[in-house]
Amino acid sequence: PGLFTMGKYVQAQRKGKSPIFKSHTRTRKGAVKLRSIDYAERRGYVRGVVKEILHDPGRGAPVAKIQFLNAYRFKRDTELMVATEGMYTGQFIYCGKKATLTIGNVLPLKQVPEGTIVCNVEARVGDRGAFARGSGCFAVVISHDEDKGTTRLRLPSGGKKTVSSLARA
Repeated sequence: PGLFTMGKYVQAQRKGKSPIFKSHTRTRKGAVKLRSIDYAERRGYVRGVVKEILHDPGRGAPVAKIQFLNAYRFKRDTELMVATEGMYTGQFIYCGKKATLTIGNVLPLKQVPEGTIVCNVEARVGDRGAFARGSGCFAVVISHDEDKGTTRLRLPSGGKKTVSSLARA
């Protein structure tokens, strides 16, 4: 009777332990990223529409499937992004430098005022999102340094981080 210890193994913690257990990724919806950066996002903005909000197995946060018109060929691109709180299906999402500051939009950090709460922030410009991507996670924009072109963030861990002001969130 004294063989078993109490408690359960948390599935999410098992995946980092050893080569024997690989996390079950077959049903996952795919990597969650921002749009790969293009001319339209650097200069103006692009509009996408939230097609659906999905649960991704093995991830606490819901993901949103967002559809953009491709700027270069006649087709539609779908991207998976971390769904922000207050996103809904059929909502228009704007990505780019000229996008307005509303829930769900993606814009460079230098367009965002201090004290704004952001998620899915890039560490380097164009890496398509690195910080604050878990469920309920957010980073806060603390300050902008105009001369160096950098922005200070407070991350979910409480640490502070300096990233380029051109990184998107």
